[in-house]
Amino acid sequence: MLAELIAVMAPVVAGAGLGFIWIRRGLEYPVAFVTRLVFNIGTPALVIASLSGAEIDASSFGRTMLATALVLISMGALSFALARLLRRDWRVLLAPTMYPNTGNMGLPVVLYAFGEAGFAYGITVMVTVSLFQFTIGTMLASRGNPLKSLVKTPTVYAILIAMVLLLTDTELPLWLDNSVDLISGFTVPLMLITLGVSLASIQVRSLRSGISFSLIRIPAAVGVAWVIGHWLELPAMALAVLVLQMSMPVAVFNYLFAQKAQREPAYVASLVFCSTLLSLIYLPILLALLMNRT
Repeated sequence: MLAELIAVMAPVVAGAGLGFIWIRRGLEYPVAFVTRLVFNIGTPALVIASLSGAEIDASSFGRTMLATALVLISMGALSFALARLLRRDWRVLLAPTMYPNTGNMGLPVVLYAFGEAGFAYGITVMVTVSLFQFTIGTMLASRGNPLKSLVKTPTVYAILIAMVLLLTDTELPLWLDNSVDLISGFTVPLMLITLGVSLASIQVRSLRSGISFSLIRIPAAVGVAWVIGHWLELPAMALAVLVLQMSMPVAVFNYLFAQKAQREPAYVASLVFCSTLLSLIYLPILLALLMNRT
């Protein structure tokens, strides 16, 4: 089991570590370009490549999306209690409490822990979180029209295409399938490297507060995901992936949204940094428990 856990965590640490060391050595990294590339091209391709040929029935797919949405709503409600406990503005804590790093950290962990079977569920959780984050998150950050943001998000169209292919049991033409598969291949490595770059670039000022937040949020996310997953009778693999994905560290995008809205970005940065640091301790333990149940 120890060897399996090391095999799961090593690629994640190596990818993020590469980005971290790259920036610390003073080398250039085009974060804005890579981010646009990953979210506008890589992620949609990854969604189609993973879901269109996934061995996942429509019922499990729908219930996993519903379970993820219910967990996000529950964690959003919890943020109000956390705000009072930590004496912070609820608008500062709402996004960090709701949105874990299901993309550039969650997907690699799911892939190496549960293989292609679990990866389809991991994508399902990630795209549901993305839909929430890029509508509600954008609305809170800019007070703009969330529907306009949704329409401009390529991942949304990728989800619709993948769902049609999944529900109709349709396969892409071989030339298109190979092309999408090739393009999707750069997504996970770039996600990991960009995670390391982002962590190296964040200025952390409040370690104690960040650790306190993480010690409350992580067990709560595990518990809520477990209860809702059981209530909806998710398959064992889907349940394990849901719990794992929702217990991921605070997503780096929460820091970017906080910076855009000027809502205590330095504090949100501490939440991202501390939760990511703690994940190196709790994720192997959680993985050991979940991998034994699938």
